[in-house]
Amino acid sequence: MERATVPRTAEPVRGRISRKPVPHKKTKETRAMRRNISETATQCLRRMAAGDFDGVRKMCTDAATVWHNDGTGEQAIDEKLDQLALLIPTVQALEYDVIRQFQNYDEVLQQQVLRLELADGSHREVHAAMYLRFEGDLIDRIEEYTYVVPGDRENPSSGGRQL
Repeated sequence: MERATVPRTAEPVRGRISRKPVPHKKTKETRAMRRNISETATQCLRRMAAGDFDGVRKMCTDAATVWHNDGTGEQAIDEKLDQLALLIPTVQALEYDVIRQFQNYDEVLQQQVLRLELADGSHREVHAAMYLRFEGDLIDRIEEYTYVVPGDRENPSSGGRQL
């Protein structure tokens, strides 16, 4: 498992996650763009982990939106970042682990785990799949599908007791 600073990168074996046509010819420019949006997605996580929400905002288009499976529906990026900023005082430490990352011409899909140590000393893991769509070099849409795992309990898949 690697940290967000050095994600694994792989092309999807089959299928496309894009609704736009992908260039058939792999030019030097196309390869550079794919590398850059992958790095941008990772840099976005680094800035979130550091609490640099202004830096995250600069990485997004003016009309960027966020959708999260928490029932709040679609939000403007500014609204979502304001919510995240309110959580900072409750978190003592956090770390993103990028498990795998796939990219297409203007999209990145990654599986990640956010490990949190809260101010009260408890631990949480947030397992997530995150989709980022780019417009040029800027993030235009983020979708995040998460599942929170209490980190202070034994994991049933490791032979511990069931939650």
